[in-house]
Amino acid sequence: MASSSTRDLTQGSIVRALLALAVPIVFSNLLQTAYQLIDTFWVGRLGAAAVAAVSLSFPVIFFLISLGLGLAIAGTILVSQYTGRGDRAQVNHVAAQALVGVLAISLIVAVVGAITAHWVVLFLGARAEVLPLATIYMRVSFVGMPFLFAYVIFQSLMRGVGDARTPLYIVSGTVVLNFILDPLFILGFGPVPAMGVAGAALATVITQGLAAVVGLWMLFSGRYGIALRARHLVPDIATLWRLFKLGAPSGVEQSTRALGLMLMTILVAGFGTHTLAAYGIGTRMLSFVIIPALGLSQATSALVGQNIGAGRVDRAERTAWLSALIAVVVLTAIGVLAFFFAVPIVRAFVPQSPAVIAQGSLFVQITAFSYGLIGAQQVITGAFRGSGNTVVAMMIALVSLWMLQFPLAWLLSTHAGLGATGIWIAYPVQNTITAAIAGIWFARGGWKRAQVIESDPIEAEAAAYRPGQVTQTTLR
Repeated sequence: MASSSTRDLTQGSIVRALLALAVPIVFSNLLQTAYQLIDTFWVGRLGAAAVAAVSLSFPVIFFLISLGLGLAIAGTILVSQYTGRGDRAQVNHVAAQALVGVLAISLIVAVVGAITAHWVVLFLGARAEVLPLATIYMRVSFVGMPFLFAYVIFQSLMRGVGDARTPLYIVSGTVVLNFILDPLFILGFGPVPAMGVAGAALATVITQGLAAVVGLWMLFSGRYGIALRARHLVPDIATLWRLFKLGAPSGVEQSTRALGLMLMTILVAGFGTHTLAAYGIGTRMLSFVIIPALGLSQATSALVGQNIGAGRVDRAERTAWLSALIAVVVLTAIGVLAFFFAVPIVRAFVPQSPAVIAQGSLFVQITAFSYGLIGAQQVITGAFRGSGNTVVAMMIALVSLWMLQFPLAWLLSTHAGLGATGIWIAYPVQNTITAAIAGIWFARGGWKRAQVIESDPIEAEAAAYRPGQVTQTTLR
């Protein structure tokens, strides 16, 4: 039985359905990003080296997480399309297999990450004062990877069935707990010793563990759109392989983004600890202010998936363009605010570091007016994923990071003699070109021929008489 928070996204107003799903996702993502911002805020009280350590760790952790995100995204796609079809048996089966696959990957990531943390930090070019701090932060974070992965798959599956409010409630509670535990573990109080950056990681692990336990309980309760049973957890190689084939491009896409972050971090690290700290705060701000775009992208994926599952491709296309327009308007407005308030925002994180404030605020101001283009790109790639065109989304990411952002940043910072400012400039240039590529590719319409779920014979016959709609066949 579905909960009252699940939604049929194939009927009624597109804008209403889009916002009803996107708004809770946006707030949920804002709160999840708050984990990182809260860490940065309290770690900033320890000095620039501590901030640099957390900044250095983030792209590595993101890279390892992205290895499991492919299956989570594949689970969202299939669950949303089977939900649109009305096939609850397949919804439960696919959800369980996605959970099994993601948890298996998380255990591997946790072990490998804990073992290699020190060498990875050395490879990224950490200076002597940053090396031990970044290493301990990474190792503690890796211990909590299974918890994080479990919650990520829960959240993805809920979005597939149109429920964005339940994950929001869970994240709200855990972020409040994280805000309490961070200063307690980082700075210490009473019998609790000051653990520095390790305390920040430990607080996050505890809260993510709580979120994972609650999320798994909900999946097995059967009251939230998905009803898992122990028998569903028996590995089904055929379904796991199907999820892998559909999710692998998304995993590559997310890994590519993470590798790009690592390369950018290596490039920035060459300009010193203050510049690295400024970059860390700037990228945290960038990830925070584009959360509305990510929320709209994830909502668009769910809407597009359900409508394609129901045979309503015309409605899926209208959803994508309307969502892109909303993203441009909202993100441009946020960019204007970020431009004018850049200095006080950065100063809030490192109040005693003038050099970091100057560099970080410049980064925010240079990138601010391209936020709307980031939004459009994110929404269109979300539409590609929802339709099952995960390869296209992957290709856009590859072009964006490996052919545009890093080469531009390297050329402008080193060969053009602009230093760190050249790295900041590379962001809006890349955003403009990537948004144009995504929009043109989507407008060509090849995404409409995606084939990710088996055809319903009755629906296929009926769809033959409905112009502008296509049916789906099994991905083999």
